[in-house]
Amino acid sequence: MTASNQKRFTIWTTITLLIMAVFVVFLLYPLVLVLYKSVVSPTNGGFSLEYFQKFFGQKYYWGTLVNSFQVTTCATLLSVLLGLPIAYFTRSTKILGRGALEIAIIISYLSPPFIGAYAWIQLLGRQGVITKVLNAIFHTQFNGIYGFTGILLVFTLQSFPLIYIYISGALKRLDNSLNEAAESLGCTGIKRIVKVVMPLIMPTILASALLVFMRIFADFGTPMLIGEGYRTIPVLIYNQFISEVGSDDGFAAALSVIVIIVTTVIFLVQKLISSHTAYSMSALKPMEPQRVSGVKNILIHVFVYLTVILAILPQIVVIYTSFLKNNGGQVFTGGYSLQSYKAIFAEGQSEVIRNTYLFGLGAIAIIIVLGILIAYLTIRKKNIITSILDTITMFPYIIPGSVLGISLLFAFSNPPLLLSGTAIIMIISFAIRRMPYTIRSSTAILGQISPSVEEAAISLGSSQMQAFIKVTVPMMLPGVLSGAIMSWITAISELSSSVILYGHNTQTLTVAIYTAVVRGNFGTAAAYSSVLTITSIISLILFFKLSGSREISV
Repeated sequence: MTASNQKRFTIWTTITLLIMAVFVVFLLYPLVLVLYKSVVSPTNGGFSLEYFQKFFGQKYYWGTLVNSFQVTTCATLLSVLLGLPIAYFTRSTKILGRGALEIAIIISYLSPPFIGAYAWIQLLGRQGVITKVLNAIFHTQFNGIYGFTGILLVFTLQSFPLIYIYISGALKRLDNSLNEAAESLGCTGIKRIVKVVMPLIMPTILASALLVFMRIFADFGTPMLIGEGYRTIPVLIYNQFISEVGSDDGFAAALSVIVIIVTTVIFLVQKLISSHTAYSMSALKPMEPQRVSGVKNILIHVFVYLTVILAILPQIVVIYTSFLKNNGGQVFTGGYSLQSYKAIFAEGQSEVIRNTYLFGLGAIAIIIVLGILIAYLTIRKKNIITSILDTITMFPYIIPGSVLGISLLFAFSNPPLLLSGTAIIMIISFAIRRMPYTIRSSTAILGQISPSVEEAAISLGSSQMQAFIKVTVPMMLPGVLSGAIMSWITAISELSSSVILYGHNTQTLTVAIYTAVVRGNFGTAAAYSSVLTITSIISLILFFKLSGSREISV
């Protein structure tokens, strides 16, 4: 080996190749298996497009894809229509109790969508509290908000907070002198927002809308609980893979390939649009909230408060329901009791909570270590290999959890790597699926750290690795913490992959909640949901304390 080759092959080259190997084994290899199984004939084992012909040849199947696009598109648009004005109002207008509202918005976003579905069933289901009141007052026979309407309601109220978080951050970076210049030229009110503000934050709107679209499109729990006859593609994939009668792994693989293609195309289109509409903003004069009076002030407060209350209502309902007396968790008998909590903390039941925390912590440890290393490699050690690694690590960003779960089972259900039903495969799934949060935040913070800091440490006698560990990593911690808290909260709230991968001894809170709701054990489901909600709130408070920030980035 020549001296130049020795110089190029450093410890960072070894780390890059090791991380690449991890993603090849636990992400690319499983996805390749999914593709392989989707084109293998079930009769002779040869190459065949039979599964794809089956999907596109029967409306029963391709109609689920149409349904997914319909509900996802509508919910995404409604989320933008709610999140955009609320973000603008809270940034430009003095809103009473703005801090509490922002925390409520964040909490409503951090809760899994299927918990919102369960809560709205309690309110507007066939036997829901509000349903009974409406039927009694208006003498109607309202049968609940199931199907398209129910799914749309849950997804919209649960997704607009993400739009709010992104756009609020963009407005914070907006230079208010642009608004003042527009007003001086006679461009005021709605016209100024449409002509000046929206074009500047359009990349952020598109990015947040993409995240919402991907999240809704891939969600399994909400349409499964509240959709009834309105079938979506994630539910079809789950039923084809898990169904006790007529399950078909090959067809499930073909469905997964179709979903991957769809989400990839949408992701690339959004990237293309964003690249042509990007603006660089530096808030020399940030937007300051202004006091508004009269009818306009009342209307703004009513709109903001009503929307936030509806968004946080599922969490309130779940916590309240968890304290109601019940008969075996299924029928609420009136009065209050801790019996639901006694049931979930009883011997043999509390392992669900323990599993959630242990798997989440295990995944976070992996995420933080790999997230920091990947961010450093892609920013400081740019080459063709790190560029490929950067692309690969973004795959989980666009792959639905159910597809990832199926791919991991295809890959690791047989020796020599028999991981199905184990804690290891759950931790791997959580880590891979939620790593992009930490990678993005770590990359963003590292981009703000000058390389000259490391160079100074090296000039004083430190090796590259020592400079990285002792200088760079501590400076990266704020960004890493922001991404890690989001990775942690979303990991413990993960259902789509968990419901496919879990075994008898590896059930998590989300799986336990889903199972309890399906079985009608609403008291148990409420108690488990409350534990998950409170965990998310405590995690959020801890983040605020450690970071010294009152905002969270995603």
